[in-house]
Amino acid sequence: MPRAYFAGLSRNVILLAIASLFTDISTEMLYPVLPVFLTQILGASGSVVGLIDGCVQSAQNIAQGISGTLSDRLRQRKSIALVGYFLAAISKPLMGLSTSWMGLFGARMLDRLGTGTRSAPRDALIASSVDEKNRGRAFGFEGTGDNIGAFLGPLLAALLLSVSHVDIRSMFYFAFIPSLTAFCMVLFVKENTEAVSVKPRAGASVQHMPTIYWKYLLVTALFGIGCSSNAFLILRMQETGGSLEATILIYSAFNLVAALVSYPAGYLSDHWGRRTMLLVSFLVFLIAYLGFALSTNVILIGCLFVIYGVYQGIFRSIGKALAADLVATELRATGIGWYSATIGLFQLVASVIAGELWDHIGHAAVFYNGAIFAAVGIIGLQMLLPKGTGNK
Repeated sequence: MPRAYFAGLSRNVILLAIASLFTDISTEMLYPVLPVFLTQILGASGSVVGLIDGCVQSAQNIAQGISGTLSDRLRQRKSIALVGYFLAAISKPLMGLSTSWMGLFGARMLDRLGTGTRSAPRDALIASSVDEKNRGRAFGFEGTGDNIGAFLGPLLAALLLSVSHVDIRSMFYFAFIPSLTAFCMVLFVKENTEAVSVKPRAGASVQHMPTIYWKYLLVTALFGIGCSSNAFLILRMQETGGSLEATILIYSAFNLVAALVSYPAGYLSDHWGRRTMLLVSFLVFLIAYLGFALSTNVILIGCLFVIYGVYQGIFRSIGKALAADLVATELRATGIGWYSATIGLFQLVASVIAGELWDHIGHAAVFYNGAIFAAVGIIGLQMLLPKGTGNK
């Protein structure tokens, strides 16, 4: 049974999952450090922190769509992905060398551009490295590596800061090590020559995507209007009485649950269909956000945060697998790239809306808004994507 459960995974998928593990360790090591470094070391204001985060996130989203299209047109996956991994790796020590917030802004922009550049070609490599019937479990396995890295990163940061007494600036130099390791893993990936040799048909471009793909992006956008940054979940946890240490542990547990769920969700999507699993993830999101809105009990909020990891684990892997299913092979990176860009851009919109609701209406309003658009997304999924979509 164990061998059958993991059957169909290729060497490429395993290497790319390990690369995702190390990239997320590197990224999440710095997640709790960056705001402190900006404000306490570089003297930036809170508005500058928000400005940097918004700008670099937008750059990453746009890069995802562009790199996907470029990858399909040049028929290159690995080389473009390697450029992205390299840019993200060298950005880490550059952040540590920054002496002003503008210098860190430039290094952060390089990091997010690298992340956006590698995403679509990497996902296209995953899709082309397995049989179509095993695509869900392939994306699920890569998602497991990603989420385990997100679990280990904050714990490693806490260990370095509290036990080894590493100063904040040195954290960026330590983060370079796992990021460089990820780049080295991708060097051993072998590009699928059959997939690369497929020439785009005449007129094959993003404008010629099938109608079902655009319907899927519309569903993703409707749902995404309420899917704001996880920072608001962290703030909700703290305002109900959770300590910083407890919040970090809960955040790590959230990522651990996402890691544990990711591969089984991909496996089940190969048997039950992508649409079914996507519906499950939307329902988990809806329940969790209603709980965040209604409860002020710190224990219940912590439990809901961990349960929310089920949504993360399913949505991250199944969403991309379905995007790959709905487009032709020669447009696969383009399809995944613009799907990822849609998620990112609407999360930015959702986060801006959530910030206004948090400041001017009430903290619970953020989560009621998310629950409403989750319901809209569920209705859109049922109406726009016919039963059997993504069944293999």
